[in-house]
Amino acid sequence: MAPDRAPRAEAGTIAGVLANLRRAPQRVRRQSREVIETAVAQLFDAAARQPYGVSGEYRIDDLARLAGTTTRNIRVYRDRGLLPPPLRVGRIALFNDTHLTRLRLITSMLDRGYNIAHVREMLSAWEEGKNLGDVLGLETAIVGTWTTEKSETMPLAEARRRIDDPPAFERLVGLGVIRVNGPRATITRPKLIDAFNEIRSYGVNLAKMIDLHEQIVPLVDQISEMLVRAGAEHVAHRLKPGEALPADTEIAELITMLVRFRTQAVASVTATLASSIESTIESLVSKILADYMENA
Repeated sequence: MAPDRAPRAEAGTIAGVLANLRRAPQRVRRQSREVIETAVAQLFDAAARQPYGVSGEYRIDDLARLAGTTTRNIRVYRDRGLLPPPLRVGRIALFNDTHLTRLRLITSMLDRGYNIAHVREMLSAWEEGKNLGDVLGLETAIVGTWTTEKSETMPLAEARRRIDDPPAFERLVGLGVIRVNGPRATITRPKLIDAFNEIRSYGVNLAKMIDLHEQIVPLVDQISEMLVRAGAEHVAHRLKPGEALPADTEIAELITMLVRFRTQAVASVTATLASSIESTIESLVSKILADYMENA
């Protein structure tokens, strides 16, 4: 009787990525930075898509922020049967990771042009066990991908028009926010450029914003290093230099944990920064009003 074969790792999973990397020639694994970078991106995307239980509990404001939508939209989706009811604790409604996953899927489908009726049909198909990724091509729609911001490539002339400031354009190229490759350019931080353009519409000089960006990035990198170091210390005892690596399943757990750690770290820093900015703006507005009343 033929021996049982180990099941093949499914493509797009952490196990699948690890298996593909292991099958690559040793020379390629050691010397090709491109192979490693690709594998890292695939691992993180797979970990971001991997279900991780129902661990989080969110109030509606937190759920809306994490899903990139509004509390009003969440209530509409609930009223139309697209979201299951939350857990009620007294007068507080608590949502969980299942709600977050479903909400991100709803938002993604609506962004792609589907209407509410279509979304309801697709969700019903998903609940019946059909592969929504195969049906819609939404492999990353459920929880998004590892990268929070996707770069945009366009003709160089279009990128220059988008910045509309030749000296600022060259500075952004020097900072790596824009990469020029012959007649085409890639904006690596399109959300940053959009924010710059909106703030510029208020009359703030673009050069001033780039100055601020240059000052802020090192500070953000310091915060990032502190947070990542905390995550690294958590896994250090399981990945010891010179010792054999743990099984693929344990590596997959570690990667998934780090991805989840990243999500919560970003959320905590975002909340802290938002609170600090709000307090600073309130103080500034209070001072402006006080001066106004005194002078009036």
